[in-house]
Amino acid sequence: MDEQVRVGLIGAGLWAERAHAPGLANHPGVHLTSVWARRREAADAMASTYCVEAADSPEDLFEQVDAVAFAVPPAVQAELALRAVKAGKHVILEKPLAATVDDAERLAGAIADAGVVSLVSLVRRFAHETKDWLADLHKTGGWVGGNAQWLSGALLSPDYADSAWRHENGALMDIGPHVIDLMDAALGTVTDVVGATRGQRDLWHFILAHETGATSTITISLKMPLQPTVVDFSVYGDNGHRALPGRDTPSDQAFTILLDDFVAMVQSGTTTHPCDAQRGLHLQRVIHKITQATENTPR
Repeated sequence: MDEQVRVGLIGAGLWAERAHAPGLANHPGVHLTSVWARRREAADAMASTYCVEAADSPEDLFEQVDAVAFAVPPAVQAELALRAVKAGKHVILEKPLAATVDDAERLAGAIADAGVVSLVSLVRRFAHETKDWLADLHKTGGWVGGNAQWLSGALLSPDYADSAWRHENGALMDIGPHVIDLMDAALGTVTDVVGATRGQRDLWHFILAHETGATSTITISLKMPLQPTVVDFSVYGDNGHRALPGRDTPSDQAFTILLDDFVAMVQSGTTTHPCDAQRGLHLQRVIHKITQATENTPR
């Protein structure tokens, strides 16, 4: 059996606590080795929970690991992941890659130059039902359009009261990468943003053009007081209508599947994947175009 991949975790906030730390600690191919966070007390608490070291600095963590997982805001990730990659470490990245497209290009370029493994936590793509849905779409073909809705009240919750980047950028930067990624995977590479608006309650509407000639219409918000959250994906065309089934695979299981792929990539030396940093860069460029299209939209 191959040796476990030593992974350090940067970040000790809500998502690190709920998803990253338990996922890494419980995966048989991973050895969660070290934790670092800007708040030392948070890093100490998480390190104690999982019986690992709390690093004194990011560089201290890098020295102990083969790879680094990030659970920090986009601007922080762009800076620290760049340092990790330059230290030769493989990376598990959150979405979006960075706060700006320029920083995303810098990070993705450094990853390509270093030849390290990267995966972006587009966890919905790793769910079995999503893989089956996409496989069926690609086998059948003939799709000319698609719709997606993701409407949630997440940013109305006290859980995210201190998440400044989410409140500033809204649904587009948080769930936007997931939605754009799935429609892009279903209908072909997004080539243009036909139109976009941002209205009250963080309500985004945008239309995407795909290289296949298909178009998709997307509506997202994280400030809609809906319970439960509405998440719908569908495509239509010559062979009827296909909707993505409900979320049968929980997020923690999807993250485990992501880690399966990551460990296999590190052990085999494979550096390309449908959800690698280059994919993250493509999504960031689309998000940048949507943002530009809504700059003069009143809220």
